Amino acid sequence: MTISVLVVDDDTLVRTGLRMMIETQEDLEVVGEADDGEMAVALALELSPDIVLMDIRMPGTDGLEATRRITHTRSEDIERESPRVIILTTFELDDYVYEAVRAGASGFLLKRTRPEELLAGIRTVAAGDALLSPSVTQRLMREFTRVSNPHGLPTDVSNRDLDRLTQREREVLIHIGHGLANREIARELHLGESTVKTHVKRILMKLGLRDRVHAVVYAYEVGLLSPGGTSGGSH
Repeated sequence: MTISVLVVDDDTLVRTGLRMMIETQEDLEVVGEADDGEMAVALALELSPDIVLMDIRMPGTDGLEATRRITHTRSEDIERESPRVIILTTFELDDYVYEAVRAGASGFLLKRTRPEELLAGIRTVAAGDALLSPSVTQRLMREFTRVSNPHGLPTDVSNRDLDRLTQREREVLIHIGHGLANREIARELHLGESTVKTHVKRILMKLGLRDRVHAVVYAYEVGLLSPGGTSGGSH
């Protein structure tokens, strides 16, 4: 299936470059462009793209507010999920990135990312996987827990929801929190990759989480993992 993409950036050259890059791929299609957050929200609702590539710093409605509105607004087609948002940022540890994850973004890419990595990132997020390498995950979550408001999770979940998970599911969640992909988790836990995929799906369903990125945030915010990257001992 073709992955539909909405490109959002106030720089015309950036949008044009992204469109040209994306449209070289047979499985990717740019369905629209927006130069500010307000237009992005309107087009996301109208076009229901699979992915929104979202710049953060824009005049008027910025990428943070646009992300929040896009990920929390469903289209008239109730069978279709709201688009997944990938934040485009200039800096790896931009404070806005952490707020964007809380607002519902499913990952982020640096604007200096190589074309092949950006294209792979679009496919990764469209498939529901994390767009954070282990090293970036550690740095992101350390900073996230430092700068973010400790009250409120990306979804209506709490520590009590951990009781819904089996011991094995908790182990898988911890490994997700460390930024491991399914194949790596399977190797660490001596499981089949398909079994890990099943555990991941059950974890997201039981906790009411949108995707793996928000599973990482959840694991840190409820104390299952500490900002230093180790497993918490209170649960």
